[in-house]
Amino acid sequence: MKNHRGTCELCQREGVRLTEHHLIPKEEGGTFLETVMLCPPCHRQIHNLYTNREIALRLGSIERLRDDDKIRKFLKWIRKQPATAGVKMKKSNERRRKKR
Repeated sequence: MKNHRGTCELCQREGVRLTEHHLIPKEEGGTFLETVMLCPPCHRQIHNLYTNREIALRLGSIERLRDDDKIRKFLKWIRKQPATAGVKMKKSNERRRKKR
């Protein structure tokens, strides 16, 4: 179920394009585990802020994602953006350092 429109399970914006997000990343053993449907900006923001390992260890549910301080700040902003808006994003400096 890729690229259909609906409501993002994280930001709750309606009429957005949706992509499938593995709550436990596939690389961390989540291939056949629970998934949620997210808009591309929310999906990208999660992966821009955190490594797959971090996501698997502490952000493996929609509730945990919503409760995370960095994601919460992003949600406050993205909810004000129209569903059709193209949102440019980049990895956080902290996330870039972790990759090295």
